[in-house]
Amino acid sequence: MTDNSATLASAMMLVTPWPLLLSGLVLGLWANRRPRLFRKIVFGSAVFALIAAIGSAVATAIGWSRPATYFSFVLPDKLGVFKINIAVNPLTVTMLLLVAFVGMIVSHYSRTYMDGDAREGQFHRWLALTLGSFFTLIVVGNMWAFFVSWIATSLFLHELLAFYRDRPGAILAARKKYVLHRLADASLLGAIVLLVRTLDTSDFSGLGPALRSLHGPFPAGLSIAGALIVLAAVLKSAQFPFHGWLIQVMEAPTPVSALLHAGIIYTGAFLLLRMSPLLNLENGARDTLVLTGLLSIALTSLMMVTETNIKESLAYSTCAQMGFMLMECGLGLYTLAVLHIVSHSVYKAHAFLASGSVVDHFRAPSLLPASARASALRAIFGLSVGLGMTFAIGSGFGISFSRQPALVVLGIILSVAVSRLMLQVLDTQHAGTGRLFLDTALMSAAVCTAYFGLHRLFDLFLGTLLPTAPFPETPFQSGLLGAVAGVFLGLFLVQQFLPRILEKPIGRAAYVHLSNGFYIDILIARLVKEPAPAQARLHQPRTSRTHQSEVLS
Repeated sequence: MTDNSATLASAMMLVTPWPLLLSGLVLGLWANRRPRLFRKIVFGSAVFALIAAIGSAVATAIGWSRPATYFSFVLPDKLGVFKINIAVNPLTVTMLLLVAFVGMIVSHYSRTYMDGDAREGQFHRWLALTLGSFFTLIVVGNMWAFFVSWIATSLFLHELLAFYRDRPGAILAARKKYVLHRLADASLLGAIVLLVRTLDTSDFSGLGPALRSLHGPFPAGLSIAGALIVLAAVLKSAQFPFHGWLIQVMEAPTPVSALLHAGIIYTGAFLLLRMSPLLNLENGARDTLVLTGLLSIALTSLMMVTETNIKESLAYSTCAQMGFMLMECGLGLYTLAVLHIVSHSVYKAHAFLASGSVVDHFRAPSLLPASARASALRAIFGLSVGLGMTFAIGSGFGISFSRQPALVVLGIILSVAVSRLMLQVLDTQHAGTGRLFLDTALMSAAVCTAYFGLHRLFDLFLGTLLPTAPFPETPFQSGLLGAVAGVFLGLFLVQQFLPRILEKPIGRAAYVHLSNGFYIDILIARLVKEPAPAQARLHQPRTSRTHQSEVLS
């Protein structure tokens, strides 16, 4: 094997973002003059990125994947080295393939969606720059290069979110996201400075060896770095109470929503995966991730129940799913977090780009009645069947639940999802309920089989790079695992008995407060909102939550 072939995967990953970045930075200056030509150039660049990503995956599979450094210089004040070096590993290859596929689909969809828009060329320019910078973030192996790409991706995305300048709601949401992401930038910058100065390495690949070489007490600087990394990831992932901007960016073009929810929103989770060697030694950071993720899952799932806007309901779903991914990282189940990213990305891209079909689905007559037949006995039966099915199939795939309490909790969560599917059938009065229940049970078994099969596959593929970090079994951590299981069981019961709950005064009161997000986002909006001229205020659309102003006045 020649040296050139040995670095083929690295070279292909290096050139993946180039056409997108060059077309956006150079040709994009004249994008609005020939918008149809420019959109073809951007789409061709996105297709090239997908081909290059596939080529890098093939080259990695056959062993032509030696890392390579293409540019470097030493930074002052013991800040390490800035490098353009490519991290060729299963994680970066997987993420590059995923985002390249989503990016190509979004670019193709945008050609029709934005056709005839007055600023069509500029839209494709910012799309190209956002995709190119995000590809760079994925493939680089140097922390400083990652940081530059992290900021560039956010700034270019801001232009897409605020694309319609005449929509006050879109501008306000983009401004909230801008402020929160600058706080995330500051947090990540502080973390990188502490890591580089303490461990004397500025490459992600050097984290593990540097941490293993430490002797004596764990440095306080690394604990602070772990906390800052968690804060940056939480802010980037739109976790409660910083979730409002993600719900309200729906006034941006639909392709932007698809790109955001199926790709860029994973930036925080990707950071945690790259920093996993540090998180494995920082129990406080892991506990914070579990608690933060659990809080977001519980609250945003309940808020989603109150939402009547289809796209905003999908956005609440993304908040909850991101909480789930952060929780998986906190539990040390990194390969499951990657599996979650891949499956959620494909689903959410389809959901947004096919949002018209989603609306038709919600308008269709429901198989369920008013849910008067839901009963505690039926819920117990469905949950028992789900638990038995999940743990039996998981054990058949060699999942050792007894050795990892965190996997027991994940098994309970999967059981809740499976039980909910079957109970939707049991609670109907359809003539063929028995046959339908059997079919649903078989489908649920197939879902469990696919989940655990993919779990084993991702473990084989990513396990060496992202080994599972056992969750500490102290009384506090055991209680935390119990709280996770309790929250998901509680959400299961709320969904099952929601009509009855809403008959109670406390249920109706909770519904009102949940529908307003406990008013936290309104306070954040007031902090970042610029005073509007009186003439503009007269023409601003009323908020969809008309009683918010009454509550806070």
